[in-house]
Amino acid sequence: MPRPIILASGSEIRQTLLRNAAVPFDVMIPRLDEDAIKAALQADGAKPRDIADALAEGKAMKISAKQPDALVIGADQVLDFEGRLLSKPKDVEGACGQLDSLRGQRHSLLSAAVLCHQGRPVWRHVGQVRLTMRDFSDNYLDAYLKRNWDSIRWSVGGYKLEEEGVRLFSRIEGDYFNVLGLPLMEILAYLTASGDLDG
Repeated sequence: MPRPIILASGSEIRQTLLRNAAVPFDVMIPRLDEDAIKAALQADGAKPRDIADALAEGKAMKISAKQPDALVIGADQVLDFEGRLLSKPKDVEGACGQLDSLRGQRHSLLSAAVLCHQGRPVWRHVGQVRLTMRDFSDNYLDAYLKRNWDSIRWSVGGYKLEEEGVRLFSRIEGDYFNVLGLPLMEILAYLTASGDLDG
C-alpha cells in the first residue's frame, strides 16, 4: 500500500517538480540550523558531497520523527568549487565576488536527496552536475546582478539556470533536475519500485 509522501522542504521549485510529475505529497518544513551543521562538518573536513547528504538526511529525519508512517523526502544542494563549499551570497557584493571567482572556471552542483520512513533513512542519492562558466565581461556581470538580484539572492552560486543565469555558462554536463535541486528521476524510480507510486 502506498505510503503518504511528505516533502521536507519549503523550496517552491522542488514542490513544482514533484507536482508536475503527478506525485501526491504534503509539505512540512523542518526547523534545522543548516549553518551550524555545515560549519561542524566543514570543521571535521567533510567533503561537499557528504555535507549535502547530511543536510538532506537531517531534514528528512526531523520530519520523519514526527510522521513515522510517511515517506519523507529531504533534499539539499551545495556548490563544490575546487573542493570548497560555496553558500548562498549574503548580498550583491558577495554574489559579485562568487561569480567573479567562478568566471571561466568549472564547478559542480551536488543535489542530495534522502528518503526516511519510521525515523530512519531508507534511500539516498547525490546527483552531480558539472558546469563551466564562460569568461563574461565585468559590464555584463554588473548588469546581470542589477537585473536579477531579487531572484538569485536565495540561490547557491548566485544564479538560476532556468532564468538569465543560463547565459553565464558555456557548458553544462548532467541532469537538469539536479541543477534545480532535486534528483527527480532517481526519486521517481525509487517511488515506483517501492509501490509508493503506481507504474
